[in-house]
Amino acid sequence: MSFKSSELVLNDKNQVYHLGLSANNISDKIILVGDQDRVGLVTSFFDSIEHRSRHREFVSQTGVYKGKRITVLSTGIGTDNIDIVVNELDILANINLETKELNPVRKSLEMVRIGTCGILQSAIPIHSFILSEMSLGLDNVAHFYAMDFTEKEGQLLNEIKNHCPFPAKVEPYLISANHELVNRFSSDKTNKGITLTASGFYGPQGRSIRLPLKNNWRESLENSSFQGIPIVNFEMESSALFALGRALGHACTTICLGIANRPTGEFSKDYEKPMNELIAYVLDRI
Repeated sequence: MSFKSSELVLNDKNQVYHLGLSANNISDKIILVGDQDRVGLVTSFFDSIEHRSRHREFVSQTGVYKGKRITVLSTGIGTDNIDIVVNELDILANINLETKELNPVRKSLEMVRIGTCGILQSAIPIHSFILSEMSLGLDNVAHFYAMDFTEKEGQLLNEIKNHCPFPAKVEPYLISANHELVNRFSSDKTNKGITLTASGFYGPQGRSIRLPLKNNWRESLENSSFQGIPIVNFEMESSALFALGRALGHACTTICLGIANRPTGEFSKDYEKPMNELIAYVLDRI
């Protein structure tokens, strides 16, 4: 099977169109960050760097940390960009860009997102490490693909929907992170649970500045848990990462630094030191 040029879109250097990368530019271990400047922050821990590139909001560096070859890539904000990033990383891993045909052996990547988030449990302090074992997607990305959800995901989703008055026409989906990665990053330093992934920062996360909201659905999920799994945080990328990653055969999870506590109203204005600690924590375990 050879893919059409209109579907498998490449640039004039025969690289994937948006990321501007070739297969040899990436490792099998990938750290995703939203902020372009965080790429250099992560790779400042590296022993060496072999590749640097920048195209649009997608900044990429690949190098070595304690003998491990790792790629760090910025995604920008939102699940729409995650749709681009995961698909194009999968193309690099599993399609020959010269022949535009699938490689005979499928490769699985490890993708770990490092980000910041809002905490949804009042007892979790600012600057805590928040590990996503599942994501409740309030975006639409996964709905465009033919993919399966587990029975447990379906049951848990129904419980949440019965409890929470989501705005009309919002159709959430629940998707698990890779269990092996979640176990690898779990420790007494992490708070683990369900991440809410929103399609925006203000209204879609229950923030009202000058525009009123339809209802207070977010408050119904604060300090809550379902089947013993707490709703721990809000961010904007994980649902699409987990859904597309799992459907394509890649291992994905997210670990964030909590910089706002929504129930208590607290916000961190200086999180440089704990972010460095989180980066070191991830690098030692990826």
